[in-house]
Amino acid sequence: MAAVLPELVSYLEGLPEPHILFDQQYRIVAANAAYRRQFSPVGSAIGRTCYEVSHHFSVPCDQAGESCPLARSRESGQRERVLHLHHTHQGEAYVNIELVPLRSAAGDTSYFIEKMEPLRVAQGRAAAQGLIGRSPPFQQMLELVARVGPAQASVLLLGESGTGKELVARAIHEASARSAAPLVVVDCASLPETLFESELFGHERGAFTGANASKPGLVEAASGGTLFLDEVGDIPLPMQVKLLRLLESGTYRRVGSTELRRTDVRVVSATHRHLKGMVAEGRFREDLYYRLSTFPIRLPALRERADDIPLLAAALIKRVAPQRRLALSSDALACLHDYPFPGNVRELRNVLERAALLADGTTIERAHVERALDVDAQATTPAAPASTGTALPASAAQAADPSLRGVARATLRAQLQVHRGNRAELARKLGISERSLYRKLREMGEMGE
Repeated sequence: MAAVLPELVSYLEGLPEPHILFDQQYRIVAANAAYRRQFSPVGSAIGRTCYEVSHHFSVPCDQAGESCPLARSRESGQRERVLHLHHTHQGEAYVNIELVPLRSAAGDTSYFIEKMEPLRVAQGRAAAQGLIGRSPPFQQMLELVARVGPAQASVLLLGESGTGKELVARAIHEASARSAAPLVVVDCASLPETLFESELFGHERGAFTGANASKPGLVEAASGGTLFLDEVGDIPLPMQVKLLRLLESGTYRRVGSTELRRTDVRVVSATHRHLKGMVAEGRFREDLYYRLSTFPIRLPALRERADDIPLLAAALIKRVAPQRRLALSSDALACLHDYPFPGNVRELRNVLERAALLADGTTIERAHVERALDVDAQATTPAAPASTGTALPASAAQAADPSLRGVARATLRAQLQVHRGNRAELARKLGISERSLYRKLREMGEMGE
């Protein structure tokens, strides 16, 4: 093995970000001061393998189910970037890895330089704030966030209600060069069409009745930062043209003004709707859709990352009952794990808050969770219809199958009995996507019209 140039070691030592140098056998041969402070404060990493130090693995990452940047670099011959969950002296943390192969004059690769940048907006453990999770679907989503965060591209967040779209938007903002400027949230669903333009772009004095003074809009407030358009599918069609102009030229006009103003904002938008379907129906502009969805990111539903429930539950309990030291029993966690959570993380928080109120001691038991879930089942189960039929009432179905899955199915059957609209309206009413609704109906054998 060729000797490491002292000039290279000296160069790495002066870099502010954590860097290591390792060979083809994954052995760390140099680590700078920033790395030693953050990742190896006790003992030396020199001579040990990178996968042992960072992951406590006994084999390389790609043999342990992780993406290995060294293996990928060997295949591509280029630098590679991945997101990993690393061990630090403060616990596990998400880290952006950038690996660069070093070639000799003969074209051989003997060494690799790895730069590590902690992703501070997400945690692989229970935390007071930020994104929390370590399941594969969560990590895949988070890797996209880490990649697009430092860029200027418009981002479209897609996912069911309650999956944490605003948290992801904040993570994208904080990972960008705009993090010192404002993140301004626009709740498109709550703005009436008559006030939408005024709220977004501002207005001049006398522009309409009640406009007694000039007022800057949310676009102006977000200048230099990020504008988050939540539930962008609810933007009225007339406003979509003006939003498109803003995205294309960075210009807008206040209501009642002829002056063209400029702003510098990055747009992150979110929706639980099927925008492509709305485009086909003429309810959403196709050109605006492609402007907003430069970099789409799908947020997984909670049932797709049920393994994250223990982490999420521990963090949420601290938020809903900060004055108490509460813990969940193993049976209570199993109960939560088996529930489909159509309302996702938002529903999990509500259930835990109710369960905390039902628990008198320091442990939330399965019975407390079942009672908290039963409140939702009772609240969403309508009264039995007057007409007779062969379908079991919700109460009878629950008696036949008292499990949580049985309760959920009984509730859905009861909704089907009284719902008179189409399936899309029923999905919105239940707070789930149409795809999820159709999957549930197939499982229940209820796909007939």
